[in-house]
Amino acid sequence: MGAMTASTGRRVLLAAPRGYCAGVDRAVIAVEKALEQYGAPVYVRHEIVHNKYVVQTLEKKGAVFVERTEEVPPGNIVMFSAHGVAPVVHEEAARGRLATIDATCPLVTKVHKEAVRFANEDYDILLIGHEGHEEVIGTSGEAPDHIQLVDGPGDVAKVEVRDPSKVVWLSQTTLSVDETMETVDALKEKFPQLISPPSDDICYATQNRQLAVKQMGAEADLVIVVGSRNSSNSKRLVEVAKLAGARASYLVDFADEIDEAWLEGVTTVGVTSGASVPEVLVEQVLEWLSQRGFEDVEIVKAAEESITFSLPKELRRDLREEAAALIEQRTGGSGTAER
Repeated sequence: MGAMTASTGRRVLLAAPRGYCAGVDRAVIAVEKALEQYGAPVYVRHEIVHNKYVVQTLEKKGAVFVERTEEVPPGNIVMFSAHGVAPVVHEEAARGRLATIDATCPLVTKVHKEAVRFANEDYDILLIGHEGHEEVIGTSGEAPDHIQLVDGPGDVAKVEVRDPSKVVWLSQTTLSVDETMETVDALKEKFPQLISPPSDDICYATQNRQLAVKQMGAEADLVIVVGSRNSSNSKRLVEVAKLAGARASYLVDFADEIDEAWLEGVTTVGVTSGASVPEVLVEQVLEWLSQRGFEDVEIVKAAEESITFSLPKELRRDLREEAAALIEQRTGGSGTAER
């Protein structure tokens, strides 16, 4: 390979923006700060963000990931993941005598508030999103009697509402922008008086990353998306790449998952990463590609990002003391019977 470098015509298009969004950055730092301030263990309900590497790294530092609030022993600290939780989860934590840190992304919280407001005004809420995704479970839990899930355009036919003049749509923050608008158009055809949310629910980071991949996919033979299988926004980038014209697109957690066979007949490789992916994993992919003659890297820039969020306010309090106090209340409290 040595002699054949510059003239091979092999190049990499690197998407910008890519990787961490503000909500993920905030959630990951929140776990690290909680471990620093309060010591291990800090329990986290659900993966803090949908990324294998991040979860493994935080586990090594003393975070303990659980799927159910009941798994956390009384008197401990539990953190809620960036995807948000239903109100019932806050109740479970109170019953379990746990001090809580809420690392829900503020842009997810915004959707929760919209759900509560429209439910209070007695609207039927059509939540566009993926069944079983943590974010959808959390948002639906804000107003289960008013919300029904619409999982893509194919779901529209079976939607029924009480009053077609009082219908609103909301969405998961990490969907495909184009597919969501397709779903909305189909819903509007069925319910002409359908109201849209006051501001777009698909977050800035999801939209920007898809925009960059669209520009890239048109020129790339192959697009490699760094991200985990359970990351909704990462999986969407693979779909967007293919729709934009890339011959092939694959999702990998790590560089060593790339198959050499994918490079056959390929001169242009696009690279991007989902919103919960640390940059080190992208660097390893670029290194892997450069060892195979793809050394020329061009940035494809679709947007500037400067959004940051302040850390969860609970990190300013002494939660270990609060957790201990909750154990003390064992005999007192509100007198509700244990389940």
